[in-house]
Amino acid sequence: MHEFSMTEMVVKQVLASLSSYEVIKVERVDLLVGELTFLGEEQMKFAYDVLVKGTVLEGSELRITRSPALVECPACGFRGPITHEDNPAFHVTSPVFSCPECGGRVEIISGKECTVTGIRAEVEDEEISKEEKKEV
Repeated sequence: MHEFSMTEMVVKQVLASLSSYEVIKVERVDLLVGELTFLGEEQMKFAYDVLVKGTVLEGSELRITRSPALVECPACGFRGPITHEDNPAFHVTSPVFSCPECGGRVEIISGKECTVTGIRAEVEDEEISKEEKKEV
């Protein structure tokens, strides 16, 4: 269950980001999660609710946006989504890391990220929206 440890790192990063503010309440934390992280959204939300108890994040919403896996082929220049193979041995589809055009090796350009993209918090007498990227 790597969702718990990843969510724990996210919570620590968000709390560190907010430590220099007089935070009254956090409404939500926005997270961009890549397809290739294989992180389960429901598991992350459950872990988040457990981990934020007793902190300024308690009661806030963890909003997750998925980022698709994109690859680039240095041989033919293809840039686009990866293909998936339906292998009955795995009971799920698995990504194919070769170029769908020429079969060459590809470089992953998107889909591995787990990034805090926004924090909406109420600070003292004003409501702020803090937009900053933090990779975890």
